[in-house]
Amino acid sequence: MTLADLRPLPEDLPHELPPAPARRQGIGARRVAAAVIDLAAIAAPAVVGMLIVASLSDLRGGGSADRFVFGSVAVLASIAVLVGNLGVKQGRTGATVGKQWCGLIARNLEGAPLGIWRSLSPLTRRHVVLRETAQLDGFVPHQPDDPIRALRLRRIGWLPALVVLLLIAALASLAIGSRPLSIADVGAALLPPYDTGASDAELIVRSIRFPRTILAIVVGFALGAAGSLIQGHTRNALADPGILGISAGAACAVVVAIYVLGVSTPAGYVWFAFAGALAASAAVFGISSAGRGMRSPMTLVLGGAALAAFLGSITSALVLLDESTLDSYRFWIVGSVAGRGLDVLLPLLPFLAAGTVIALLSAPGLNLLATGDDLAVGLGLNIRAHRASGILAITLLAGAATAACGPIGFVGLVAPHMARAIVGSDYRWTVPYSGLLGALMLCVGDVVGRLMLRPGELQVGIVVALIGGPVFIALIRRRRLAAL
Repeated sequence: MTLADLRPLPEDLPHELPPAPARRQGIGARRVAAAVIDLAAIAAPAVVGMLIVASLSDLRGGGSADRFVFGSVAVLASIAVLVGNLGVKQGRTGATVGKQWCGLIARNLEGAPLGIWRSLSPLTRRHVVLRETAQLDGFVPHQPDDPIRALRLRRIGWLPALVVLLLIAALASLAIGSRPLSIADVGAALLPPYDTGASDAELIVRSIRFPRTILAIVVGFALGAAGSLIQGHTRNALADPGILGISAGAACAVVVAIYVLGVSTPAGYVWFAFAGALAASAAVFGISSAGRGMRSPMTLVLGGAALAAFLGSITSALVLLDESTLDSYRFWIVGSVAGRGLDVLLPLLPFLAAGTVIALLSAPGLNLLATGDDLAVGLGLNIRAHRASGILAITLLAGAATAACGPIGFVGLVAPHMARAIVGSDYRWTVPYSGLLGALMLCVGDVVGRLMLRPGELQVGIVVALIGGPVFIALIRRRRLAAL
């Protein structure tokens, strides 16, 4: 008995298929169309990179370092699309993007999925058939035998990938700016020996771009980790560190420092901003602790919203009363890593380090808290102490980040969602991954801001908001992300 004898009769099928010879007609044209689509997808990053590199000519203010960074990123992006489309997607589901659009399936000689490595190999023999034919023959996309093992491999595999991407972003931050540099200039500035007669290019890298890059990475990590913690504590997928009134408290303190004391430098703002953030979070924690408020994270959200509105009104009143205060305040409120050196970051490092340690130690407790307060108490979790330590970590991380660079939104909102898409909802992994993704977002946003208005620049707070706005709308529309 053959496979054809086991197939249902045409009258039993919901839609009768044409005979096999008719089905084979036109498959060659579909394969050509699918190959063209896949080739276009692979070539698109390289073409965009070439256009950017061409626009960064010496006559247009570009430098060899700019061209090297963007050319390398374009090549890596094309390789990533090739591996993801031809290897992962076709190897597991039998169809690349082009084959999926054209209704084709690629399978091995036994009629099963090719697998990632066999799909990438040009020596592998494969059969390309219509999707309907593959379904009639019992083709089933590859499913991981052990989803838990696959998740563990994804958690481990993405860690070096994010580190490499962060290093590339840091190199771009060192090389790209209003002054075009070469790779030799960047290397000479970073590698010893450091002679006293350094060139202007080396001084630019050491004294301006290197501190700025370190600041973007550290602040981005703090905002991402704080965002993961606040979403876990409030059980709200649309929460970010500013929901506790941290940004409003820092802004109000900075305005008071400018209006009353005449402070006018970022190094002078930093301690007032940090003190305002600490005071605001302490006030929110006190409001939510009143009575039986600690039993629900909703009181944290409501208390933070109320305090933010109150402090915002004070800030607006002081800004409207004095024009010079407004001129100084408006440069701080947009959020920027420009014009800030290590003198701003170094005093805050102990607070950032303490906040990071507390965040990592409190992450396992968030997994218990996700099961519900009653069950968490039954499992031995002290909810009051755990929530207090979580709020302390959020305050230290977000407060220090806001004090250093001003309010920067959307990093603490978007980074945790990206982290959960990679490593799942286990906060032991989500918190550090959120930090890495936040650092990557802020570093890339700073580089993009330098390119948008060259030879000027756009503050990173504005760039991140431009990117994060559409993402925020998408999160609102995707209701399933609201449940953590």
